[in-house]
Amino acid sequence: MFKINVVIENSAWKKYIKNPSYFIKKKLTTINRKDKKNKNKKLFFTLLLSGNSEIKKLNKKFRKKNRTTDVLSFPFYRKEDLRSKIKKNNEVYLGDIIINLYKIKKDKNLSNFKISFNKLWIHGLVHLLGHDHKKDRDFNKMIKIENKLFSYLD
Repeated sequence: MFKINVVIENSAWKKYIKNPSYFIKKKLTTINRKDKKNKNKKLFFTLLLSGNSEIKKLNKKFRKKNRTTDVLSFPFYRKEDLRSKIKKNNEVYLGDIIINLYKIKKDKNLSNFKISFNKLWIHGLVHLLGHDHKKDRDFNKMIKIENKLFSYLD
């Protein structure tokens, strides 16, 4: 079961999602109800809702890229280590996801904004679970997992 801590770094988020913490916790409740894979485990992560300057600083500091981006993920464990950690422990901290409001805000339609937001945090979550998209094979596997989680929200 996934648990989340939401940190709102940029208050402009509330113009698009009235209560971002409630919004995403509700989505996770739906995923937890439908995805039985880790139902007896508590998998925690933090979601930081930022703007351009915050995410640019983090991107520069940790990835050596001096530009904004839509989402950053900082897994706490490598994939192999995460598997054994989940087997041994009932509670595991997965890591952090940062999402940039201004990369998804360009869409004026609120329902499309929320869809884009859901896709981004799910993408970040899949990274926290140890997946990446450096190779085509890995990309395809990652997309499949993302689509499965996203389908639970319909």
